[in-house]
Amino acid sequence: MADVHVALDLGSPASQLLWVELRWSPTQPRQTWSLPVWTPGSYTVRDPSQHLHSLTVQQAGQLLFPRRRSPETWDVECLVSEPLTVRYALEARQLTVRTNHVDPVFASLCLSAVVMLIEGQRWNQHVLEVLLPASWTAVCPLPRNNGSFLAEDFDHLVDAPVHAGELHVEMLNVRKVSHELVLIGTPPSGWSSTLPAEIESICSSVCDLMGSDPPSREPYQLVLQLLDQGYGGLEHDNSSVMQFPWTRLLENGGTRSLLQLIGHEYLHQWNVRRLRPSEYVPYRYDRPVISEGLWFAEGITSYFDLALPLLSGFSSRLDLLEDLAADLSHVLLNPGTTIQSLADSSREAWVRLYKQSPANARSQISYYRLGTALAFCLDVRLRQVGGSLAETLRLLWSRLGVHGRGYTRHDLMEVISASSAELAAQLPIWLDNCGSIPVESCLNELGLQLEPVMAAHPDAGWTLREADGSVWIDRTVSSGAAESAGLVAGDELLSLRNWRCQNLQRSQQLLHGSDQCQVMYSRRGRIASTELFLKKAGVERHRLAWDPGATREARSLRDQWFQII
Repeated sequence: MADVHVALDLGSPASQLLWVELRWSPTQPRQTWSLPVWTPGSYTVRDPSQHLHSLTVQQAGQLLFPRRRSPETWDVECLVSEPLTVRYALEARQLTVRTNHVDPVFASLCLSAVVMLIEGQRWNQHVLEVLLPASWTAVCPLPRNNGSFLAEDFDHLVDAPVHAGELHVEMLNVRKVSHELVLIGTPPSGWSSTLPAEIESICSSVCDLMGSDPPSREPYQLVLQLLDQGYGGLEHDNSSVMQFPWTRLLENGGTRSLLQLIGHEYLHQWNVRRLRPSEYVPYRYDRPVISEGLWFAEGITSYFDLALPLLSGFSSRLDLLEDLAADLSHVLLNPGTTIQSLADSSREAWVRLYKQSPANARSQISYYRLGTALAFCLDVRLRQVGGSLAETLRLLWSRLGVHGRGYTRHDLMEVISASSAELAAQLPIWLDNCGSIPVESCLNELGLQLEPVMAAHPDAGWTLREADGSVWIDRTVSSGAAESAGLVAGDELLSLRNWRCQNLQRSQQLLHGSDQCQVMYSRRGRIASTELFLKKAGVERHRLAWDPGATREARSLRDQWFQII
């Protein structure tokens, strides 16, 4: 038995347990297996083995006794060539795109958090069987064979998410390539009848951007989970899984946001899955792997996802400016840009971006957002010398991505130098030096200007959250009013100006008045008070607007920039 046989038992969904069985024939007398500690595309150690229990090992009708060598690794003494069976349970109660969830309505499984990597078996075929409740069906982007799914190897298997339940599946067509749209959940007013056509158009625009047909196998699978809260996506070679809150669809720009998410994950077929930092070729599942290239993987993709609704005819130039302004505002107003470079933001993703804390909020910047800012500046400067960022991405794809080769900083500089050696030499400065990315200069070169939008309330130097019927300080601004008053993250606000803080809205209203504000708070159960000296309302965000004094050259460059491709 050369194959590894994997069986997933979802027969008791109300238990929120997933039973996993692995069967294979060992080729050595000591067999080792381990559960991956992370999921490609999500750069943090999640240790899914914390959800595993009831592991048993059997061979030739006998119960064997494995040894746990690390939190995620086991081994056992066994017979060679005699089938070995490992069985275990996983608690499946985390509904994200990178974890596992099972309930009586549906199941969503990320197989890198489910299936063990068996030593010596990584590159062998894996056969997947999914056992379901009577009324359920399962979808998975692996080819089928006699009721099972076939994976070429372990990497192919764990890159294939499994979804099961009473699912709604629609067939789409993108450049004559078949796609499956799997809809889980329905908004209260129902899905728009135009959604399938809109998704086809967004995906076609991504193909136009990359100058190629989808590189995935058919059918490519788009899984959209509509939830009451939660947002995110995870890319795979032949599929993508997305979560979106239905309440966002009721807001201005909500549908545009959904289409941007879909386009973002779809573009990852090229940029991330097949064209990825060299450190991830091949993936290491047993440890975090640091790479400075994550800014290119996510920042470039995030930059282009903003423009995909415009390319598809579903939004306007003003909509694009609104969305770009939101990302640039985050960069321009974030104190983390003075502490963390873009290269460091990428390297430190494993310990910073995915592990949020009040301190991290003050000392880091997202490589998604700062990467978007660099991508914008790179695009503008490339267009000034007759190139474009889209052209540069396509060149990198043709040189490396189509061959499955990873890239380094040198590779990025080399493709940029095809348009401008001077600009290629500038890239390390933008990557390594805090505050070096020339956002405002590039906006001016496009005939655009930043317009500050002031906050509606005086500046207390804090961010508040409401939980358990109370108002809490979530974080404070360095050298801000709250910090100067001795307040810290985790303090519970009881009253302002001797009026009770009943909720967030009331707390904001009570800030209005004299600059001096008496604060009563609780810290670790002890009540205390302090004086808060408020500052004038500061800039909350920026808008982007046409510069009425823009030169003809700037307006011409702006029109070129709006072409995107």
